[in-house]
Amino acid sequence: MSEVPRCGVTAVLTDRTPPVTVFARAVEERGLHAMWLPDHTHIPVARRSPYPLGGALPEAYTRLLDPLVALAMAAAVTDRIRLGTGILLAAQRDPIVTAKALATLDQQSGGRLRVGVGFGWNIEEAANHGVPAAHRRPRTREHVLAMRRLWEDDVAVHARLAPSWSWPKPAQRPLPVLVGGAPTDTVFAHVVEYAQGWIPLGGHGLSSAVRRLHALAERAGRDPATVRVVPFTALPRDESKLDALHRAGATEIAVAVDPNGPDLDHLANLLSR
Repeated sequence: MSEVPRCGVTAVLTDRTPPVTVFARAVEERGLHAMWLPDHTHIPVARRSPYPLGGALPEAYTRLLDPLVALAMAAAVTDRIRLGTGILLAAQRDPIVTAKALATLDQQSGGRLRVGVGFGWNIEEAANHGVPAAHRRPRTREHVLAMRRLWEDDVAVHARLAPSWSWPKPAQRPLPVLVGGAPTDTVFAHVVEYAQGWIPLGGHGLSSAVRRLHALAERAGRDPATVRVVPFTALPRDESKLDALHRAGATEIAVAVDPNGPDLDHLANLLSR
């Protein structure tokens, strides 16, 4: 097998899985690169929005840990693994408060944070936050741009706030933001404008999508080599899937694992071959 990119995990951690500190240590002990945690503030019981992966919504989604609190706990008991939101529903969060929390997490962890953001699929959840379905994408953009000013400028200026001071600043400049979503022109426009990378779901059509994304980045005056591509994918049976994602343009891979099972050991064994 040819060399594969760095490999981390994405997991749905809840009040019924092992504690986040235990899981984070297990990820680091197995030599894995990163852990990514999803974000849902709540799941409205009366819901018409279909689960994107089909079928019934897994119960675990109703019991998610808050990703920022959980990642801070993970940072406190690890030294090496990268810590990611996968994905943060930025439109549903106050950007000033969220910018402070993310900057603190990156600064205190020694620059280990990556901020995966997405537009969200649960229309009812977003509506409870005062975000109509049609406003999710522009609201996400607005919030990320506001956070960028708070992270990167000594005096932050944005339409959402008066000129303001906000410290700490992230250890990383820029703090990496990756946009999650399908390989559409709309998603890629967000990536090229204000992000450092893209999070696709799975690897179908990845090679052609990466070529399109690189072309758009180059057209905008960005170096395509600096655009990260981190597919979230199911646990593979063997190394060939990881190799295929690498050849298609993945710069890192996040494998979905069950925190209650042997998936971490299986993945570590694949990577050690």
